[in-house]
Amino acid sequence: MPVVDGISKPAGVRCIQLDEQDRCKLFGRPERPAVCSSLRPDADMCGSSREQAMRWLGATEALTAPIC
Repeated sequence: MPVVDGISKPAGVRCIQLDEQDRCKLFGRPERPAVCSSLRPDADMCGSSREQAMRWLGATEALTAPIC
């Protein structure tokens, strides 16, 4: 499993830093990993619903997954 900025989690696995409302518990804090801070949302990413956003994220994870 790849490690990015000290984070190692498989694609599709929920981040342990998300709260019950799917909000980052580290947002705005210095310990938030750079890889998370570098993700900039846009209209294509967010879509018009949470479901569209999650589909976009899943497709992006699949396209960027390491080739085994």
